[in-house]
Amino acid sequence: MGLKATEAPGPPTAKATAAREKHFYFVLIPNFTMIAFATAVEPLRIANRMIGRDVYRWSLVSLDGEPARASNGIRIMVDMALKEARDQVRAGDRSEHVFVCGSLGVERFRDRSLNAWLQALDRQRIAIGALDTGAWVLADAGVLDGRRCAIHWEALPGFAERFPEVRVYADLFEVDGNCYTCAGGTASLDMMLHIIGEHLDDTVVARVCEQALTDRMRSATDRQRLPLRARLGLQNTRLLAIIELMEANIAEPLSLIEIARFARLSRRQIERLFRRNLGRSPARYYLEVRLDRAQSLLVQSDAPIVEIAVACGFVSASHFSKCYRELYGRSPQQERLGREPAPA
Repeated sequence: MGLKATEAPGPPTAKATAAREKHFYFVLIPNFTMIAFATAVEPLRIANRMIGRDVYRWSLVSLDGEPARASNGIRIMVDMALKEARDQVRAGDRSEHVFVCGSLGVERFRDRSLNAWLQALDRQRIAIGALDTGAWVLADAGVLDGRRCAIHWEALPGFAERFPEVRVYADLFEVDGNCYTCAGGTASLDMMLHIIGEHLDDTVVARVCEQALTDRMRSATDRQRLPLRARLGLQNTRLLAIIELMEANIAEPLSLIEIARFARLSRRQIERLFRRNLGRSPARYYLEVRLDRAQSLLVQSDAPIVEIAVACGFVSASHFSKCYRELYGRSPQQERLGREPAPA
């Protein structure tokens, strides 16, 4: 479905001229995220234009060949069903890349045919990848066992609990052998620029960046989230260090004495810091951090509620439920029942 190349602004390099064509298959699962998909396709289109020929082609795939609905409600016409894509790749020349575009509610999505295809592609060492939460589908198929992968920070806690054998990171993207994964959003752009740079060269990458009005390709290990300072609007370095310590110790919460020893402050000084800057006690803030993690696990995983309680530092499910209801106005069971419906 690639667009016709137009005249490139400047002569292509020798490497770009000699590059073989590559064909990308984007599998759009129900409720796929549009931004991750769009920022993956557009660098390919721009690269074609920059070198003056269609070195990249792409096909859109849905499970049944019917239009795929994105999480924003827009329906996208596709080129083929999963079975046709499988047949095409089987007869291809190993120049294909197959990417799964993740979705809301992906943790409850499962398609046996897609899993079997991903396993076959991995055995053949054909490039496979995931955008946004698509890594969940690859992990469910077993192709990420023992490998590094990236996933959106919001989905990371539930993913790590569900797939302990996968080495998941809050990086923008990860490349491990023939597996390419990214955190979604504009991280898809960075991963595609990395692929283009490997296949063509850095000159083409620079031209694509100029056309996309981005100043550079971010590295794989650039942070996904805003720095804590910007996220919370805080400037006090000691307070920020304490909050980072809290976020790193969820399952076994630290006592205020331990935190004070780390920060080299008195308990009274820490109490004043939190009340002056955050309007609550350190104990209350720490509780909210743990409950926020619990909410992510309730929405993203099917782990028993008692396991989630323990994973977030609560001594019992009843104490966890009481604290959760006080903060969110609903029980953990109600939170789970009200989560996003599973993709069809």
